[in-house]
Amino acid sequence: MDPVIHIVIGCAFAVLWLTGAAHKATSFARFCVTLREYRLLPPGLARAFAMAIIGVEIALGIGALVPVARPMALIGSSALLVLYAVAIGVNLSRGRRHIDCGCMGAAHRPSLSGWLVWRNLALAAIALSGSLPVGSRELLWADVISIVAAVGVSTAMYAALNRLIANAPELARLRS
Repeated sequence: MDPVIHIVIGCAFAVLWLTGAAHKATSFARFCVTLREYRLLPPGLARAFAMAIIGVEIALGIGALVPVARPMALIGSSALLVLYAVAIGVNLSRGRRHIDCGCMGAAHRPSLSGWLVWRNLALAAIALSGSLPVGSRELLWADVISIVAAVGVSTAMYAALNRLIANAPELARLRS
């Protein structure tokens, strides 16, 4: 893999995890309620798991920025995203679509949908691809510009996709 692509994937996941952790931490009480609503943990453990999830997301975000830790952080990112997809899938199979996904902070509370499962699985595959062996070459100034632009574009695309997913029920209602 080209080192520029490897860095872009690492930086994009760092943005994802660090902003996600910040949203969860600033709305900690709401995030604890969301974890309880998933009904996958004993209710008394929601607070401890909420703190653990925030800590893991911070660790993955920082790890994705550190070149030597990036492959392991991306493998961990893939595993966590698959775990999130499974948690959403379990609740969808129970018919519990009304739950806040817990992924976008207090301002945006999309309910569970199959789109979130697919989004998380696609992100898991991208994260896993970032753990492939990286070729060695010197980075040029144009590479730095490319990295910054690609991380910005990928962040904007992720935000746009999340807005589409969050607004899908309303859009479907308007179409009918």
